[in-house]
Amino acid sequence: MATHSSAREREQTPHRTNSTNIQTITDALKRRAQSVINDKSIDAETRAIIRYGLEINDACLPELVRRIDDGESIIDNLNVPPTTEQKFDALAEIICRASDQAAAALLVLMATLENDPHPRGLANTAKHVALTRCIDSNLYGTLDAHIATVETELLAANSLAV
Repeated sequence: MATHSSAREREQTPHRTNSTNIQTITDALKRRAQSVINDKSIDAETRAIIRYGLEINDACLPELVRRIDDGESIIDNLNVPPTTEQKFDALAEIICRASDQAAAALLVLMATLENDPHPRGLANTAKHVALTRCIDSNLYGTLDAHIATVETELLAANSLAV
């Protein structure tokens, strides 16, 4: 029986060492993550991701910290969908270029508005983006002249002109 109990102690010894090694690695990872968070030469988005990963004890944190140590950008590797305003900016750019894709971009914009649970707020965002884009494009009042021309032609073509 004495042999059996000593065998049991031998089995537990590697487990304690492994647990100690894991805790040492965890402490080192936390220190490295904290140094990334405090490093102002690293962009704010990356530091925010590391801060959040550290707070929630994310399983991906070691990989993210390793990538930062290797000089890689972790933001480029994320598949974060664009914000609504970024999406509208891109669509407005396509529509204003008056290319073959303008009609498709307008269709996507309209579908986005139609399918949103809060279309009024989204429509206000779209108006803001469109207004900003129009103001940027209105160099020397050219937009005003184009609007008057388009309005005249549109109303004349539809027999709505008075």
